Amino acid sequence: MSRPVGIHHIALSTTNMKEQLTFFTQVLGLELKALFWMHGVKGAWHSFLKLNDRSFLSFVHLPAMTEVQSAIGVTHAGNAGGVTAAGAMQHLSLRVDSPDDVLAMRDRIRSHGIAVLGDLDHGMCRSIYFAGPENLVLEIACAGDLGVEPKSWIDPEVVAEAGISSDELAVMLSPPPFLRPQTPVPQPEHDPAKPFLHYPGGAYARLLAMPDEEFTRSWSVPQPPVSEAA
Repeated sequence: MSRPVGIHHIALSTTNMKEQLTFFTQVLGLELKALFWMHGVKGAWHSFLKLNDRSFLSFVHLPAMTEVQSAIGVTHAGNAGGVTAAGAMQHLSLRVDSPDDVLAMRDRIRSHGIAVLGDLDHGMCRSIYFAGPENLVLEIACAGDLGVEPKSWIDPEVVAEAGISSDELAVMLSPPPFLRPQTPVPQPEHDPAKPFLHYPGGAYARLLAMPDEEFTRSWSVPQPPVSEAA
């Protein structure tokens, strides 16, 4: 299948790994599954918290992050309706299975002295809202009784405001399948008009020039940081 089918992990930056891990394990009940030196990034830590067997919440700590100032309305939204820089996380919504689970999470979070707003019925989901360490804006949600059907939840007025034509909308509602060719598609030339990763000192150009097999061989770290023998 040539499309994503879920989230493997969402990576959030942190300057206080201990505080974030304490909050998400003790307040929200997630299990810590991994904490190790981030592969290929000197001085960085990487953690993984279990959402389910195939989805994780991740935190990344680099020493230089302590030099970046948090500013509500720039780096962080401050609330679920607030402003952030384009491309930044506006808020994080974690799923539970039922409306009763939403209320149970409200009680759990409040029992740690943290204020919670809601629940709210959005039709497509029921939600509560609260803050996490380092100005995270967080939500707990479950699917609503109405579900998410395009005929009910795609507003023609907003479609028009977004500049989406009827033909473009039709493709968005039913994306064309991708038929993988028998030979791999070659790496395209760097095009600054298209999305690209940012690496310092020309490293990105060198990485793009690597054959895929060389990149996999050079940068993969399949072994866990702690051996079973230890």
